[in-house]
Amino acid sequence: MSLPTVSRRPPAPVRVPAVITPWFWAVKALTTAMGEAASDYMVKAFGPVPAVLAGFAVFSLALVIQLRMRRYLAWTYWLAVSMVAVFGTQAADVLHLKFGVPYMVSATFYAVVLAVIFYIWDRSEHTLSIHSIYNARRELFYWATVLATFALGTALGDLTAITFKLGYFDSGVLFLVVIAVPALALRVKALSSVAAFWAAYVVTRPLGASFADYMSKPRARSGLNWGDGPVTLGLGAVIVVLVAYLAATRVDAPEAPALSAGPAVRSQTA
Repeated sequence: MSLPTVSRRPPAPVRVPAVITPWFWAVKALTTAMGEAASDYMVKAFGPVPAVLAGFAVFSLALVIQLRMRRYLAWTYWLAVSMVAVFGTQAADVLHLKFGVPYMVSATFYAVVLAVIFYIWDRSEHTLSIHSIYNARRELFYWATVLATFALGTALGDLTAITFKLGYFDSGVLFLVVIAVPALALRVKALSSVAAFWAAYVVTRPLGASFADYMSKPRARSGLNWGDGPVTLGLGAVIVVLVAYLAATRVDAPEAPALSAGPAVRSQTA
């Protein structure tokens, strides 16, 4: 007697990096730094409103290109992340520069936004794992989360550097220490891999932005005075090299596609 056939969804490729390697964190930190410098350069060169509109337009185009992909491709994914870095920075800065919102208030606001996105995502998909992002709806949740983390991280970095008067370098060192906390918590099983991943993801934003400001801002503001434009170009060049390496080696994208778990399955991997 034959057993009944169990219907399962066919395998589907994951649309974001399937393997989180040190290369992932290196490129992520560089995009946050580049986004900070590029945003500041655009605001100074074109003014806040035109800069934000241009940033939104380029961000939207990069996201559309990424969403049209049916599997992870290093070039389209990191282009989208880079443009999120620029526009996410502008979204946080415009509240302070244009409307005078204190960094503490904007940081709190974006923390609430991020928490709401996580809540809705988890209620809808029953997982926050990036290994489960194999369809358009989950990818939209993912990019909404990424955008919120960039805006929150920008506000946090400015809060420590400017409001708390730590300066850019000391803020960078502070977040370098903070980013080790999720890794240690994961090692001692105090955090799940999903929670540890997203905690580290948030902290990479103020970490990269603090060191970018340290390199680009005038010495009177505790910086090295290299300028926003040169720092943007330099970091952008390094990002291109690293993304080319990822595209060529595919170390973060195994050929075997991820199996599509049903919506009731909770993944505990990041």
